[in-house]
Amino acid sequence: MKSKLVQLLRENQGFFLSGEKISIELNCSRTAVWKHVNALRKEGYVIEAVSNKGYQLMQNEDLLSKHAILSRVKDNPLFHHIAFYDSVTSTNTIAHKLINEDVKEGVVVVADEQTAGKGRLGRKWASPKRSAIAMSIILKPKLDFRQAPQLTLVAAVAVTRAVKIVTGLELEIKWPNDLLIKGKKVCGILTEMQADSDRIQSIIIGIGLNVNQQHFSEELVDLATSLQKEGDRVFDRAELIAAILKEFTWLYETYITKGFSFIKPLWEAHEITIGKEVVARSASNTKTGIAIGIDEEGVLLLQDDDQDVHRIYSADISFEN
Repeated sequence: MKSKLVQLLRENQGFFLSGEKISIELNCSRTAVWKHVNALRKEGYVIEAVSNKGYQLMQNEDLLSKHAILSRVKDNPLFHHIAFYDSVTSTNTIAHKLINEDVKEGVVVVADEQTAGKGRLGRKWASPKRSAIAMSIILKPKLDFRQAPQLTLVAAVAVTRAVKIVTGLELEIKWPNDLLIKGKKVCGILTEMQADSDRIQSIIIGIGLNVNQQHFSEELVDLATSLQKEGDRVFDRAELIAAILKEFTWLYETYITKGFSFIKPLWEAHEITIGKEVVARSASNTKTGIAIGIDEEGVLLLQDDDQDVHRIYSADISFEN
């Protein structure tokens, strides 16, 4: 009910809606309307109430809540449940716990603050309160475990397209999981898998997106940026989350039916890795060469000085020059 009330007030933002009109739209009593308004106020929504006029949603400074997200994804056929938290150590960790409780595909874990998010190679990814998107998507595709890394590339395309739609900003994709603006990292994606034998049981796609951060630590100031810094305005995180989920839904469903060959050209349209001299560091070795492309499995192809081509399944990529 609260999600529907948020949606109704947002659709009429700038205008008063009478308690009677709201009660008719939501099929509830005016007393119930009053109770839900007060509940939303406690969550941080600024709702003005004037006698003989009704209720009006005032502009909120990027307030993120379960209801703000649900009101925007009500028609999404895949992502039907939002598990929202004010603060967590890691949304991926929460997602693993939910999978162990046998949740269905389509659950999205979202937190307003993430204090120890997971990054690749054991790195941490912090998402400060009221400034970033920290979310994890739970999927249960019937795929071979070797296809799991492809979903990182699907997610990268989804985020890139969603950010362009909402903000107008162009993101660049650095294989396999970094999204950049003008060479600075704005988003990271971490895909984790639970598999049985050679089949995927579940996939968790963690997405950390810098949205409204204005300040970065001294060690990150030259390496990271945010949508607000690049777009010079505050962006609505709930709107961005809904857009990411919408883009991911159709990309994922098409990927399941048509395969990675559908995703590959969309990914290539935004990538900045191919054609560059790179260093690929993994847990077992380091290789240097020219990134000459990705194959039909999404694996990076790296050609060394001896013209030998190496297939890089997972690595931390940095540019030589």
